[in-house]
Amino acid sequence: MDTFKIRKWLSDSEFKELLEFSDYLGYREGCKVFRINYEKMRSNRYTYRDILAKLKEYNAEIDSLLERRIEELSEYENTVVVEYDPINNLFIVASKEYLKPYLYKFSQRITYRKGKGYKVKPYMIYNVISELEHYGFKIIDKDNVLSPKKLPRLISFTGELRSYQKEALDKWIENNKRGIIALPTGSGKTVIAIAAITVAEAYSLIVVFTKDQLMQWIDKIKEFTDAGELVGSYYSDEKNLRPITVTTYQTAFKKINIFSTRFDFLVVDEAHHLPADKFRAIAMGSSAIYRMGLSATVAREDGKHEEIFPLMGGVVYSKRASELVQEGYLAPFVVRAVYAQLTPTEKKTYDMLRKEYRRHSLGRRFEEILRLAQKGDPHAIQAVRINAKIKSILAMSEGKIKSIERIIDDELRKGSKILVFTQYKTQAEKIAERTNALLLHGDLDVRTRKAILDKFRTMDSGVLVVTTLGDEGLDIPDVNVGILASGTSSSRQFVQRLGRLVRPKPGKSAILYDIILKGTSEEYQARKRRREI
Repeated sequence: MDTFKIRKWLSDSEFKELLEFSDYLGYREGCKVFRINYEKMRSNRYTYRDILAKLKEYNAEIDSLLERRIEELSEYENTVVVEYDPINNLFIVASKEYLKPYLYKFSQRITYRKGKGYKVKPYMIYNVISELEHYGFKIIDKDNVLSPKKLPRLISFTGELRSYQKEALDKWIENNKRGIIALPTGSGKTVIAIAAITVAEAYSLIVVFTKDQLMQWIDKIKEFTDAGELVGSYYSDEKNLRPITVTTYQTAFKKINIFSTRFDFLVVDEAHHLPADKFRAIAMGSSAIYRMGLSATVAREDGKHEEIFPLMGGVVYSKRASELVQEGYLAPFVVRAVYAQLTPTEKKTYDMLRKEYRRHSLGRRFEEILRLAQKGDPHAIQAVRINAKIKSILAMSEGKIKSIERIIDDELRKGSKILVFTQYKTQAEKIAERTNALLLHGDLDVRTRKAILDKFRTMDSGVLVVTTLGDEGLDIPDVNVGILASGTSSSRQFVQRLGRLVRPKPGKSAILYDIILKGTSEEYQARKRRREI
């Protein structure tokens, strides 16, 4: 029980002194009974030797087993040993002393193994160490993996930050060099992160979604810093680990054991992907003490964006596209709703499918239906199939395709450069065929995609139809018209697509046409996705 008794009379000051390392349990059999409180002891900077001395000073009655235990613990005073298990990518935190009182706040996130110590995931290790150091423990880094990983030389940021970019960087620094920066596409989030690398002065891992983005990041780092030979990339085709390494989500997930303790600064681009089950392992599996997440908006329709906060440090700075337009940093834009009609035959099929969907969905949210379908629920499986048919009816609607054709004809006569955004490859192919447009989708190999993008970039006026591939990393500053042929209710996706149009250029203004089928679920989706602009 770690208790001791004192028979002598105690003054107020003596009583208060004893309460600095113990709790008073009451008066029993002519004695004042106390229990040693090790958390208090640590907080008030008492050592075990101090306690033994105080107990002798007050002539305390103490059990011989407790006295022996305290003497043994005094031999390992203030010592915690941290070991790294590279196979399981875990840290083991152990001490001869009972650590539970000091690590209670982490009890839901760390696991105790009897006789072995605490298992701590890499993303938590510096929090745990900081807490133990607060209580006066000396940390022994047995495998020497926690020492600072400084860049081999100082690098300089050669660019110039806009006022809001400087504000975002300062907020990140104030938050112990951790946090998420949410700014619209085209606002220069990449440049902020590159400036942060020069501030952190640490080995840095940048995680991006596509190989195209990977190459863009490397070019930008070399453009805005003198890092030169310190920059490398690590993915399926190349494995060049350097002090500043750029990799993809897929590679980082598969190779997290390689990256885990090598880097002190983790940058996650398009951070809204991070809560996905396998990608979350990237942030949890890295021991990086400094972290920055970048996203046009951190909100996700499934609400999982809240899971990013403890992994990356919370949202430290955000601004909407409309705010940056007002400040003159993004091109002015308008969003114009264009309503189309289903044909009588399409409408009849749509209404029939909606009725069938309601019968099988039983009023459940689609996320729940998907989960149940994966578990084999027959109604949920049927609801998913019907939902796919409904989406196909809407995407391939003749009224919608004709509306897109009319807009493209009109805008090309004005000399516009146009991106058409779709969710579905079949719809993209149909629009490209009907409008003689370039087509970009995920089934094309990297070389073909690059050739198509290069061709479109050189055009003064033209049309490029893109599937959801276009939501990530397209950088074509002179595009001034967008057509939303199909989309979801996701405001994040909407902001990303709008961002492709508002990259600043002298005299530029942009327009995004939102094609909506009247009397369908698209009307609700259109209202919902515009919340963030």
